[in-house]
Amino acid sequence: MLVKDWMSKTFDVINSEDSMSSATKLLKENKTKLLPVIEENKIIGIITDRDLKRASASDATTLEIHELLYLLRKIKVKSIMSKPPITVPADYTTEETAQVLLKNNISGVPVVDPKGRIIGVITQADIFRALIGLTGIEKKGILLAFQLDNLPGATKSLIDIIRKYGGRIVSILSSYEDMIENTRKVYIRLYSIDRSLLSIMLEKIRENAKILYMIDHRENKRIIF
Repeated sequence: MLVKDWMSKTFDVINSEDSMSSATKLLKENKTKLLPVIEENKIIGIITDRDLKRASASDATTLEIHELLYLLRKIKVKSIMSKPPITVPADYTTEETAQVLLKNNISGVPVVDPKGRIIGVITQADIFRALIGLTGIEKKGILLAFQLDNLPGATKSLIDIIRKYGGRIVSILSSYEDMIENTRKVYIRLYSIDRSLLSIMLEKIRENAKILYMIDHRENKRIIF
């Protein structure tokens, strides 16, 4: 899934010469996570709520309110912004972008075109939406987790059993994280299965694979095997 399909295409920016109070107002009024800082139509930095808190924290306890308000109006965005700006291209995947956010401990990044112009913003919330779409959880079906040997056809045999009992596959995900050698975890989400056939299907599956757990979102039922 590419960033260009999940990013927000409407976004706010702020000029490097604008005041700290202007940045505070924009973030608060528009409930945005970040503000790209622009100078001569080029992005030169990022302003977040964390930058604003860091800039004012040391002075806030020693200033009178009117002095603090004056300070917020006097300080310019360019003096408190995070730089250089961390950005991603539109053809990055959401997984690559998630790595960027995690590595840098940030909540979002501007998306730029090949010329470095901002064309969007993608945040953690956008990536969460992509994840929900990828997993198909909104179908309110059944999630099955397996531990499989890393052999050709291992996943296909499970799919064949599920389809035999009328299940329709929404998504298939796999992971090698924290697994012993030559094994992997496979997550299959399905729906449209007759619940009266579910236990029979599970027993058939257990003859062919190790089931870790089952979550039936429609019935709010969870079984750890």
